[in-house]
Amino acid sequence: MTLWLVRAGPNGEGEDWALEEGMAVIGWQEMPNLSAFADRDALRTELAKHYPAKSPAALTNWAGQLYTFAARMQIGDLVALPLKARSAVAIGKVEGDYIYQSQNPDFRHVRKVKWLAEFARTAFDQDLLYSLGAFMTVCQIQRGNAEARVQAMLSGSAAPLAPVPADDPDPVKPDPERQGRDMITALITERFKTHDLERLVEGILKVQGYQVHRTRPGADGGVDLLAGRGPLGFDAPRLAVQVKSSKDAADVKVVRELQGVLQDFGAEHGLFISWGGFNKAVYAEERKRFFNIRLWDADLLVDALLDCYDRLSPELQSELPLKRIWTVVPETDQS
Repeated sequence: MTLWLVRAGPNGEGEDWALEEGMAVIGWQEMPNLSAFADRDALRTELAKHYPAKSPAALTNWAGQLYTFAARMQIGDLVALPLKARSAVAIGKVEGDYIYQSQNPDFRHVRKVKWLAEFARTAFDQDLLYSLGAFMTVCQIQRGNAEARVQAMLSGSAAPLAPVPADDPDPVKPDPERQGRDMITALITERFKTHDLERLVEGILKVQGYQVHRTRPGADGGVDLLAGRGPLGFDAPRLAVQVKSSKDAADVKVVRELQGVLQDFGAEHGLFISWGGFNKAVYAEERKRFFNIRLWDADLLVDALLDCYDRLSPELQSELPLKRIWTVVPETDQS
């Protein structure tokens, strides 16, 4: 059994469809049925016809990914789908051979997959996140006994320790932006445990223009922070904020509880921050509460942090020392 990374488009455009339909899906919609090509060389020749502007190296890389998806993946293998829409990774098991959907112009190249679970990115060790952050659409994830560790996560047991030797290079090319964000997430996990995460959220809300009051631990009535605009915090929008710092995904019950106490605190809106993300039921209900509740997982909290980092207090900046860098974006390995 092998663990494969299979993305659903560069911007996650196929994620919802893949999860709802029980499929792994890739791009390259201009390509015909991949089963018609005997090997990578034949695929590369066909790719050159449809993507003449691409470099020889890119075409060779793409041919390898397409051949992997169509021929190397086996029924029973595991698939990891890092999600763009939320800070989570879906894990599934391959249940069918490659299928070419000629009548579906958006999702032509697919495989039947039974999606088993979603895990917040914060549930994965840093070395696994490094591999899951590969630029490529399709590749094998094997460094650091990755398959056994993901299987352990699926079974609910502790993942086996798998220290990665310094001389064990990862065969995949990581996305430096995703790698950097995961490093920031890991640093927040280390330095802002339990109620300290509330302190970080408080700092972010203050630079966004809110007056913030922190409730007493243990007697918060389901609310950790109260925030409002104006000199005294009396002006709208008034927020009731719940901060959940554990790695466990929040369920619908706790989100509904925040909705239920808004009136008790005189708040028009609620902000629920769950470092471990939210389960599927919460996301399914999120649209119904769009004008009342906002949900932040780890990625959205990092977005808010980066948006205002230069204006954070010197104390918070010293605890989270970050530096903005610029780098050249390589030719994409995705289509």
